[in-house]
Amino acid sequence: MELNIKELSNGIRIVHQEVTHTRLVHCGFILDIGSRDESKEQEGLAHFWEHMAFKGTKKRKTFHILNRLESLGGELNAYTTKEKVCFYASTLKEHYGKASELLFDITFNSTFPEKQIEKERQVILEEMAMYRDSPDDAIQDELDELVFENHALGRNILGTEQTVGSFTQQDFFDFISTRLDTSRLIFSVVGNIPFKKVLQGIEGPLSQIQPKRSLYVRSSFSNYTPKVKTQERDVSQSLCAIGRPAFSLYDPSRFKLYLLNNILGGPSMNSRLNLMLREKHGYVYSIESSYQPFSDVGFFGVYFGTEGKTLKKAQSLVLKEMNKLSNTKLGTLQLHMAKEQAIGQMAMAEENYSALMLVYGKSLLDHGKVDPLDKIFAQIKNTTAMDIQDIAQDIFNPDMLTFLTYTPQ
Repeated sequence: MELNIKELSNGIRIVHQEVTHTRLVHCGFILDIGSRDESKEQEGLAHFWEHMAFKGTKKRKTFHILNRLESLGGELNAYTTKEKVCFYASTLKEHYGKASELLFDITFNSTFPEKQIEKERQVILEEMAMYRDSPDDAIQDELDELVFENHALGRNILGTEQTVGSFTQQDFFDFISTRLDTSRLIFSVVGNIPFKKVLQGIEGPLSQIQPKRSLYVRSSFSNYTPKVKTQERDVSQSLCAIGRPAFSLYDPSRFKLYLLNNILGGPSMNSRLNLMLREKHGYVYSIESSYQPFSDVGFFGVYFGTEGKTLKKAQSLVLKEMNKLSNTKLGTLQLHMAKEQAIGQMAMAEENYSALMLVYGKSLLDHGKVDPLDKIFAQIKNTTAMDIQDIAQDIFNPDMLTFLTYTPQ
C-alpha cells in the first residue's frame, strides 16, 4: 500500500496510507516532546498538558470536546511517553473531517482554564496514588530511577506531588512555547480515505501555524553505574526488576536486540524465561523482558513476581538463561524459528491500523522516513547466530545489570 508524505512550509509533515477494506479512519498528532524534556521543576508537566488538552480550547469547553466524536461512535485519546506526546482519534470515515478538526483544536488551541487545572490536578494526584498502590507499576518506575540516576529519563512521567501541585496556567504556555518545534510535529492518517481528502480537511489549518524552531536540546544520558537495591514493601509476593541501558533508536543493532529480547522473554508463551520459570518450575505467574529504545540510549529490563522462598532460585534461573544465550550460539533451526516468530508478530501488528498510524508518525519523527516492513524483515533475516551471541554477551553482562527487589514487610 502506497505511503504519502507531504511537508508544509512551516515544517509540519503529514503522513498517510489509504486502506480501502475498512470503514474507519485513524488519525493523530505526534509531537517530539516528552517527560525527558522537562526541567526538574516541570516534572509531570507534559503528562498534565496531555490531560488539559481535553479541558477547553478557544472555542470548546470540556463537554463539547469529549462529546464531539464519542456521540458518533468514535474515540478520542492521548498519551505521554518519555519522548512523545500524542493526541489521536478513530472514527467512521465519513466523520474524518470532524476528527481532524477536533484534534487540531486541542493540539494548538488549548486554553488551560485555571478552574480545570485545579480539578485535573486532583485527578492526576489520584492517578499517582493508584500507581503507588500497584507494586508492578511502581517497581518499573523505580528501576528507571536507578538505571537513569540523576537524569530526566529516570523521572516518573506523572511527576511528583510537589511539582503537580505547583503548576499554573502560565507554566503550560511557557513549556509549549519553548519545546514546540513545527519541524518535529507529524499528523498521521491511516484508513479508508484518499490523500486528497486528508489534505482538504487539515492542510489549510496546519498551514496557518507559524513556523517555529525550538532552541532546546535534550541532554544525553551517560555515566551509568549498576546498583543492587532491596526494599520492604506492602506486597504479598516478592517482585524483582533487572535492567540496564541498551541501544538507541539509531543503533544499527537495535533490531538484533529486538530479536534477542523476543527469544529471552518476549510476549510469546514460548519465550525462554516463560518456559523455564513458569512452565518448568512454576515459580511465576508471568515474566517478561522488554527493550525500549530512546533517541540517545535505550533500556532493557526483566520483571517478575514470585514467592519469597523462591526469589533467589528465580533470579538465578533468569541469569542462567541470559548466560546460555551469551555462551552458546543458537542452532540453525532455533535461529530460523526465532526470526519467523518475530516477523510474524510484526506482520500481525500491521493489521492494527490505529497502532500503525502511530508507528508511521513516530518513525517519521525519529528517522525522517518510514521503512517498509520488508526492509525491517530483511534486517531480522540477516541476523546471524554470532550477532545474537555478541549482543547477549554485551547486554546480559551480569556485572552491568541493576537489580531492584521488593520483599514483603
